Amino acid sequence: MSAKNLSTVATDLIGSYGNTVLNVIHAYRAGGERVVSLLEQRWNKALKQSRTELTAETAKNASAAQAAFSAYYTKGLLLTTSGAEQVVSQLVKVAEAGVERAAANAALFEEKTGVTTLNTLAQATAPGALALSKLAAQIEQKSATLAGKIAGDHKAATKRSTAFSQRRAKAA
Repeated sequence: MSAKNLSTVATDLIGSYGNTVLNVIHAYRAGGERVVSLLEQRWNKALKQSRTELTAETAKNASAAQAAFSAYYTKGLLLTTSGAEQVVSQLVKVAEAGVERAAANAALFEEKTGVTTLNTLAQATAPGALALSKLAAQIEQKSATLAGKIAGDHKAATKRSTAFSQRRAKAA
């Protein structure tokens, strides 16, 4: 395997790691959104239970404060995850460009000097890099599946609603 082929495997590996990190970021965002939703439900339930003990103005202020906190948290969550996605995308681009540049320089070095040590080294390390790349692709796929589950993509397909859960949802 030539240095160029090794660079292709390395570039694929970098891309796979980048996609895995993006999947983790998506899972973090989805989890944060679910937390906001659960906190809103709990807050509304608690407010509903204590409404008789509160003045109308206090209940109104409590609802407004909860809405403001949720909005700020959600906005912060979106800003930080969007920023993290941009950073990861740029790091992947820079790393891929660095691998391509190193491969091009290695080819030029071998061409100018006639020494094929780098090509020999590339051939020796290629099987390990290929195995690592396959493992990274599997991790990427698993992280995508997990991120989808956290976001709720597979929830409807795997969990059916029972009469008990429907009654519990109505009571909440």
